[in-house]
Amino acid sequence: MYNHNLIEKKWQKKWAESKIFSFDVNSSKPKYFALNEFPYPSGAALHTGHALGWSFIDIHARFKRSLGFNVFCPCGWDSFGLPAEQFAIKNNKDPNIFTQHNIDTMREQIKQFGGIIDWTKEIDATNPKYYAGTQWIFAQLMKHNLAQLKEVEVNWCEQLQTVLANDEIIIKDNKMYSERGEYPVIKKPLKQWILKITDYAKKLSESLDEKTWPSAIIQKQWIGVNEGTLVTFKTDKKNLKLTVFTTRIDTIFGVTFLSIAPENKLVLKLINKKTEKEVKKYIEITNSKTELERKENKTKTGVFTGSYAINPFSNKKIPIYVADYVLNNYATGIVMGVPSCDQRDYEFAQKFNLPIINIIESSKKENLVNIEDGKHINSKFLNSLNIKEAKKKAIEFGVSKKIVKIYTTTKLHDWTFSRQRYWGEPFPIIYDSKKKPQIVNLDSLPIELPKFQDYNFEKKGFYSNPLDNAEDWKKVVIKNKKYIRETNTMPGSAASSWYFLAYILKNSDGTYEKIDSKEGRKRLEKWLPVDIYFGGKEHTTGHVLYARFWFKFLQEAGFISKKFKDFFSLRADHGTILAHDGRKMSKRWGNVVNPSEIINTHGADALRTGIAFMGPYNNTFPWSSNTIDGVRKWLDRIYLLFTNNGAIKIRIIKDINEINKDFIETYNVFISNAKIHLEEKKHNIVVSDMMIFINECYKNTLICKEHVKGFLTILSFFAPHVAEEINEIVFKDNTFLYNSDFPKINEVKNENKIINLPIQINGKLRIVIEINKNMTKQEIIDFLMKDSLFTKYLINNSYKNVIYVPNKIMNFII
Repeated sequence: MYNHNLIEKKWQKKWAESKIFSFDVNSSKPKYFALNEFPYPSGAALHTGHALGWSFIDIHARFKRSLGFNVFCPCGWDSFGLPAEQFAIKNNKDPNIFTQHNIDTMREQIKQFGGIIDWTKEIDATNPKYYAGTQWIFAQLMKHNLAQLKEVEVNWCEQLQTVLANDEIIIKDNKMYSERGEYPVIKKPLKQWILKITDYAKKLSESLDEKTWPSAIIQKQWIGVNEGTLVTFKTDKKNLKLTVFTTRIDTIFGVTFLSIAPENKLVLKLINKKTEKEVKKYIEITNSKTELERKENKTKTGVFTGSYAINPFSNKKIPIYVADYVLNNYATGIVMGVPSCDQRDYEFAQKFNLPIINIIESSKKENLVNIEDGKHINSKFLNSLNIKEAKKKAIEFGVSKKIVKIYTTTKLHDWTFSRQRYWGEPFPIIYDSKKKPQIVNLDSLPIELPKFQDYNFEKKGFYSNPLDNAEDWKKVVIKNKKYIRETNTMPGSAASSWYFLAYILKNSDGTYEKIDSKEGRKRLEKWLPVDIYFGGKEHTTGHVLYARFWFKFLQEAGFISKKFKDFFSLRADHGTILAHDGRKMSKRWGNVVNPSEIINTHGADALRTGIAFMGPYNNTFPWSSNTIDGVRKWLDRIYLLFTNNGAIKIRIIKDINEINKDFIETYNVFISNAKIHLEEKKHNIVVSDMMIFINECYKNTLICKEHVKGFLTILSFFAPHVAEEINEIVFKDNTFLYNSDFPKINEVKNENKIINLPIQINGKLRIVIEINKNMTKQEIIDFLMKDSLFTKYLINNSYKNVIYVPNKIMNFII
């Protein structure tokens, strides 16, 4: 049994002293940018999500390096955030003290994993040298009219005195609470900086590729690009018209009511004295609901405003309701109710006894929702037309009467970009005496956060926007003119929207090349896109979307080449490691696994390899202590075998010709399988491949040095410390396995013309056939297609690809 504490510290020290993981910017090798989402430095021990992430990316990056790539694998810190601010308020200390302490702690914890991270490229979002870049990008967005001040509905927490993003909110008893502190949250209008991500909705949606990112379909649905029309309805209120978006203008003759979102400003113009009290109460109730709750609520609710609209096509008078299933951030916040063609409208009409006009011919019974195509009825000049024809004719009529406009909308709404906090990036904005916002001189960046004597922002008179109280900081005089700085700060998602660029732009002295500089453009051209981006599926509709938006903008603005389809070539979403009881790990349930404790008891190599062996990286699977125990024993078994400290004694020789031919074939199959499974990122199967090979090694008294080196190279992807230790003992030199090439298959001298060829399907051995070694690849395939023992494993005799190593192995990919 090897001493993991001594061995792992030994090799971590050697790697650090040799600077072996330093990024070689001048290498002529093809680049490979392997990126893991940069973590928030909470200060708590590493959790299993970190363990899964860093294990996966490191295994993959080491494999790619062995194939001849110049691998770039950096790490940094998404370090702005509410927890640090809450620490500052509670302890009356600078939040940077909390942040830097946590970064130091987590950096050491991540180093324990033995990852190939180049720490000279480490970034910290709270470092002014870093957020100068965040401020510069915001300034460019404003210059291009993509950033503006606007009154929008936000999630407001009174106790925290700030706007919260949807992912910072939890739901309890159908009410919203802040995730931090569990304080009540309500909806309220507030003047905020917003980024017009909706202007890029179509570009963001069209460039998504499900082949390189399976979750792309989720983001595409979230963006929700819809092409339709705007229809203008007159009302019984003088000079008040309502504009409605619809994708089904052909259903216009089936409209029997309009519904308007409770937070829409036009609601108060539609109410009268009789309905005012009930409508305002309904608005208040809606403000405590989440958007998701309103979307999913099966019980339709609403209140009559007291006003009516005129259907512009039928001239019929229809009632206008306030209804919470209508969202103000989608299109105009007003929808036309067509009960016969929409399930929500049907349920609403049923509840409020509203008319239902069937407008599509159907074999269904009366008053059932019909979403299928068919001939229109009860639709005047649209009668007998199908949906496509009716849409075209309705649009032509509406446009000619100036009551219809062609319009594209999205489910996506603009990005609320202001936070009423201290611990965030200051905006590069100042206001003149007329309260008009202006961009500061960009040569003055970064605009740094001011220091406070008192960080208890909740004291009386020292509340709301903390930066409002930094009198000397917020007052600016330029050329004898007085200005006031913007006192909101940017959200946490600002830093994570460009950090992948910052890694490339960081210099050895801690500064950053500017994105628009000659050197900056040169580096981005060389090192983009990220070749593999590993992270959580939960970021699909948040961080990844925002980062893609900033990247697209920088391309459109001419700072980054448009030859890149996206900032990443491949996105790998990881799954979740559940507790041993099948539930999500939680301190409340006492089922949390602390990876640092596993490293202390079993070693980082056992943790890395064990997690890889538990299941595919993109699956959800339960934590297994038994697996970690088993893997640790297996690593001991390898160490004892190759160092000759176990019961089985072997001789490691140089001459491959002395090795049993069957064992050489076993080695070749192992190498071939491992490469296939590593390319497919099926790390659990690679561990299984290694276990099978070690079992074969125990059956032989002679092992060739080449085979030992080849096995240790693959083992080092998973268990780098013990692999390097065995390599040093066996080969007695100062070379690092990290610099080894991926092992090659041995040529076996075989005078016989007839050989045994292993046949695999998706890397799993199915049969072994006898062939003439002069047979071509196609001849072997043709032969197999006539063999029922093989074809029974195929579906309709079809396959996607065949990988053939001549006279060694054939693998069918299905």
